[in-house]
Amino acid sequence: MYKKDDYVIYKHEVCKIKEIKENKFMGNTYYVMTPIDDDSLIIDIPTENKMGFLRDIISAKEAHNLINRIPEIDPIDNINEKYLEATYKELLNNGNYEDLVKIIKTTYLRNEDRINNNKKISEKDSTYFKLAEKYLYNELAISLNMTVQEVKNYIFEIVNK
Repeated sequence: MYKKDDYVIYKHEVCKIKEIKENKFMGNTYYVMTPIDDDSLIIDIPTENKMGFLRDIISAKEAHNLINRIPEIDPIDNINEKYLEATYKELLNNGNYEDLVKIIKTTYLRNEDRINNNKKISEKDSTYFKLAEKYLYNELAISLNMTVQEVKNYIFEIVNK
């Protein structure tokens, strides 16, 4: 069971547990939490977490290992334009950190290629790039006790060694 002020992942969002309440009418206990990037949103979820939407933040050790492996993680290969969005959605919803890196790399490279060929960047690629970055960097920032910008800079240093 988590405690007040713990950070957790609810679906894809990094949330801070504000309090733990008992609902005497329903006979259960639930977490009251807010996403770190939207204090106005309040999420109540039973502590039993039967749906599996709640999970731990990546450990600092796992975060460093992931960041060090980023140069070795390949972008998505054999992209089928017809199923591209479905592929992005599937990878985004897997809850796998390497899949988020794949989305970031793939969308970045695709948009770079468009820019270099004087074409307009893809809205679909930009949307999934931003989502994957948000999910990954918010979690890494909490895990490594850094800001999101510090995480980006740190990853940039590691990748460009």
